[in-house]
Amino acid sequence: MRIGLLLRDLHHDENALAHHLMVVSERHRADHEVYHLARDLAGWSHQHVRALAEAGPAYGADLDAVAKGEISAVAKMRERASELAGRHGQGELALLRDLRKVCTDATGVLTDWEMLAQGAQALDDQDLLRLAATCRPDTLRQVRWARAMLKEASPQILLA
Repeated sequence: MRIGLLLRDLHHDENALAHHLMVVSERHRADHEVYHLARDLAGWSHQHVRALAEAGPAYGADLDAVAKGEISAVAKMRERASELAGRHGQGELALLRDLRKVCTDATGVLTDWEMLAQGAQALDDQDLLRLAATCRPDTLRQVRWARAMLKEASPQILLA
């Protein structure tokens, strides 16, 4: 059975998504909507990491319940420089790149949740199915947020 492997992958991917959302938040601190929403969305991934850590032992996956999301001091200085630049020039293009990465990462995580739900259903594991049913909608909202932000920002940035 490979459910444990999927749990490990999903745990890793949720951690990576949470970290990237925190980086986006810091990098685009001048855009208050991006700053606050990216932090909220990262919090959802942190909750998912904890939930996956609780589910892991039943499938031989020893997972850390503490999500990785802290940003190094050097990265914070880089992000602070970006804040000073505001949303002009390269900073604007960086926003599009960052939102694209959030969108693709979150889409991958969404697919992992769907696979986990299918596996849980095949095993008739109600706890695992409940976990997927609880976390998948959050991830879908993360994807939708990134797509909506891309749709809103792309014309303004690309045609400026």
